Amino acid sequence: MASDSGDTGSTTAGTKLQFAPFSSALEAGFWHQLTQKKLDDFRLDESPKNIKGYYYNGDPVGLPTRLTLEFSAFDVDGPTPARCCPAMGTLYNTNTLDAFKTTDKKALLEKEAKEMWDAIQSGAALKNPSILCKFILLTFADLKKYHFYYWFCFPVLCFSEGIKIVQQPSLIEQVFSAKQITALQEAYDGLCIQRGSTVVPYFLMKYTGDTVQLTPLEDWDAVLTDTPKVTVGFYDPCTLSQHPGWPLRNLLVLLAHRWGSKLNTVEVLCFRDRTLQGSRSIQHSLLFQVKLPELPLTSVCPKSVGWEKNPKGAMGPRMVNLSECMDPKRLAESSVDLNLKLMRWRLVPSLDLDKVVSTKCLLLGAGTLGCNVARTLMGWGVRHITFVDNAKISYSNPVRQPLYEFEDCLGGGKSKAMAAADRLGKIFPGVNAHGYSMSIPMPGHPVNFSEATLSQAQKDVEYLEKLVSEHDVVFLLMDTRESRWLPTVIAASKRKLVVNAALGFDTFVVMRHGLKKPPISQSVSTGGESSPSSSSASSSSFTPSGSVPGSSLFSNIPGHKLGCYFCNDVVAPGDSTRDRTLDQQCTVSRPGLAMIAGALAVEMMVSILQHSEGGYAVASSSDDRMNEPPTSLGLVPHQIRGFLSRFDNVLPASLAFDKCTACSPIVLEHYEKEGFQFLSNVFNSTHSFLEDLTGLTLLHQETQAAEIWDMSDDESI
Repeated sequence: MASDSGDTGSTTAGTKLQFAPFSSALEAGFWHQLTQKKLDDFRLDESPKNIKGYYYNGDPVGLPTRLTLEFSAFDVDGPTPARCCPAMGTLYNTNTLDAFKTTDKKALLEKEAKEMWDAIQSGAALKNPSILCKFILLTFADLKKYHFYYWFCFPVLCFSEGIKIVQQPSLIEQVFSAKQITALQEAYDGLCIQRGSTVVPYFLMKYTGDTVQLTPLEDWDAVLTDTPKVTVGFYDPCTLSQHPGWPLRNLLVLLAHRWGSKLNTVEVLCFRDRTLQGSRSIQHSLLFQVKLPELPLTSVCPKSVGWEKNPKGAMGPRMVNLSECMDPKRLAESSVDLNLKLMRWRLVPSLDLDKVVSTKCLLLGAGTLGCNVARTLMGWGVRHITFVDNAKISYSNPVRQPLYEFEDCLGGGKSKAMAAADRLGKIFPGVNAHGYSMSIPMPGHPVNFSEATLSQAQKDVEYLEKLVSEHDVVFLLMDTRESRWLPTVIAASKRKLVVNAALGFDTFVVMRHGLKKPPISQSVSTGGESSPSSSSASSSSFTPSGSVPGSSLFSNIPGHKLGCYFCNDVVAPGDSTRDRTLDQQCTVSRPGLAMIAGALAVEMMVSILQHSEGGYAVASSSDDRMNEPPTSLGLVPHQIRGFLSRFDNVLPASLAFDKCTACSPIVLEHYEKEGFQFLSNVFNSTHSFLEDLTGLTLLHQETQAAEIWDMSDDESI
């Protein structure tokens, strides 16, 4: 019986032929590719996959017979390294370690062997000899620990009795003359060119005198007509001086089945093509003769073997641990994405993660809300996060703001924006985080006390405009109402998606601002989305169930008609901290409220990004909770108003107010035409400037007149 393992001992005539089995060589690049395929493509799919490996016959003496799989293994139609023979394989990647252990290895081997035997019987293997060089790879990838379990198999068919050696192996230089060796090398190169490859795995050889001829294996019948002696050659990856490599086994079965009745013995050439000191040499190739055993006159598939032994020499799988050799930053990046990609396996197959990961987020405010929003953004895989805040970390902050520690408070406190960005980088090195310590000019906070103050305010405005332009989504997370006015105006003008979060004691509001329609023929980026055409945007219908502008009693409002944070106000924003006690100056809220509101703000953003119309999506309301959700993640509301005392949320939607002090057309028109001069007038004036501009003053007067008229009517009755 032919051995399943290599024998380094001497081989003499009359002894049984033994073969050097393949040793699997799976490079780290292959496991990296398998990891990505598993996460992005295979997911829970355990069906067999086609892969490709290769073997080489020019290794120095002493190296094992290797079948290599590298990063390109999944590109089965891609190129094979020069002078390497491709081997097609089947990958069975299991979802669990238990499935890996309990997979019926015998059944997998017999299935592959049966296909090979059918190809031998039908003649398909003669026309395409690569069928004789197929392999199986059974794997399980533990992507949490980066442990990869695998078992390799190179199936071969066995004779019922061993193959006897008639003439012992000899180096070709002991049999061929120098001219014949040169002729053999040239003939092999010519055959490769003829077949359009750098390697031909199997071939026939005729040699007389100084001439050597090589032909494809399928020409055997024609060759036998011309000469009674034919030598069969194969591309031999073995380096042993007395033994052939594993690919010969299935070839001998093919010969015995097709021509066993015509052949008593067959001569075999183990073609080995080695480069020594820069010079090519085939002189270590082997020639020997064997007697082919008879195959039973039956169509039953012969016995098969081929599963690789483990490093201990026993039949069993192998395991490779790549957790230590992989780049820790790449490990972190893959692990960060793991939970997100697992969502797409069963829960949300249509989830567009690339759109989320590539979104650039600007966080205005690095306090309790800012810290919680940043952590949730990182959980969603967002890689680009920028903080803006002018405050320093105080002793009361670390317990409520998870990006800071006690040491950050010492020496007067670190800059919140800088420290938050630095901490994100320590949590996950793959994040692109920046912090800017700067003030945001506000209505009711004059800036004209000195030329220097005015100049700094102008610089702050210009830099804020630049930051808004460079980001896709702007989060308003500040602790005063008036600080949200300027970024609301800038973002509305630049058609940027705004997500606003604000806290009370046990209440919160999270809302998206209406995304203004761009000018005609202008495409606007909204976190990776292009705006709908003017016609489609204007055709979106909405049904008012109330008649008061800015009220929250509307439904089916398209995104470009939604209100902003200031649309419900009938007064302009002013200085809300003047003459306030400590509890009125600070945001006093229940400790869990900021975490809830911050998480909902991010989840709202992600849901918007998953909608085909992005920020222009029609607002979902509480009434839509029983309907089919518009995105794979659910609803896309305008507002989420939460009441922690009742543990309840409602989803109101409100129209943009045409007299809004932040997003109304007249405010945007003056801002875009006059720039900082207009803003300076707002900062340095009282409420009246914006109220006069937008028509709120006139609205107040009309309202008061109507009330007086009503009172007069009442008195006359």
